[in-house]
Amino acid sequence: MFSSDSSLSNRRYSAHPVNEKRQELGEYHHLFQELKKDEEKLYSYTRMSIETFNYILNKIESELDVLEYNNLHTNPILAEERLVLTLRYLATGSSFRTLAFSFRMGASTVSKIVYQVCNILWTTLQPIHMRAPTTSYFLCAAEEFERLWDFPNCIGSLDGKHVRIKCPAHSGSMFYNYKSYFSIVLQGLVDGHYRFISIDVGGYGKQSDGGTFSASTLSKLLENNKLGIPSHRKLPSSDYTLPYVFIADEAYPLKENLMKPYSGTSLTATQENFNKRLSRARKTAKLSNVHLALFFQNGDCCRGLLKSKKQQ
Repeated sequence: MFSSDSSLSNRRYSAHPVNEKRQELGEYHHLFQELKKDEEKLYSYTRMSIETFNYILNKIESELDVLEYNNLHTNPILAEERLVLTLRYLATGSSFRTLAFSFRMGASTVSKIVYQVCNILWTTLQPIHMRAPTTSYFLCAAEEFERLWDFPNCIGSLDGKHVRIKCPAHSGSMFYNYKSYFSIVLQGLVDGHYRFISIDVGGYGKQSDGGTFSASTLSKLLENNKLGIPSHRKLPSSDYTLPYVFIADEAYPLKENLMKPYSGTSLTATQENFNKRLSRARKTAKLSNVHLALFFQNGDCCRGLLKSKKQQ
């Protein structure tokens, strides 16, 4: 009564027959090797250049080699293959099950690989590229903001970005934002060259930027004077001695080391000019967050933006 295919599907395997052909037909072995020969296609696929990809792989390969995904060493999942799988998940937002079909792996294996590789990426690269800022770092950042954006005493630009998510189970309206979709908040502190100094990820979508900041580690360190912010200095061509500041939009609280624009509509010409100068310098954080979102939403669009920025 039952076909042989039905009985076959009910068996348990160490590796499903479909997945046993991974090295022959899996996306990494079949497609990725061709894409490596075409820089434009590879960029659209991984959201990075081959040089950046190889750099990341070189940094984390030893950590990835420790993980066991070898199917009794007969059909090993290579370190590069695990990195490509994780980048595709980050770039496309595809489900683990969808990636499992295209890479010819079990969905549970895909899940484990993505979580472990993301953890290795952070623990390995964060100390190199996002170290805790020091007083000397902030002084260099202030020089950059003054030279590039004509805003003295600025040591970082702060902004929040809503990242769309599916509504987590039993979360009610905690992640429902004012834009009428579910999100978590990425808050980024950025220097004058669009580089992230500090990030805070996971704020509830319903929170304001000010609420997200108040709940962040950055805010607590700022309140306790543990950020290593340099001492006050005189403004250029002035006798006014003022503190170094982070700059943000009107949603953030005004503090000694956190500057925001004047609010209201009846502003003086001086106040309006100040707001324009602050808004111009604050674009570093806003554009960094936009670039980051586009980086994983549309590789071609992001590539065009980055090219245009280099040409400016």
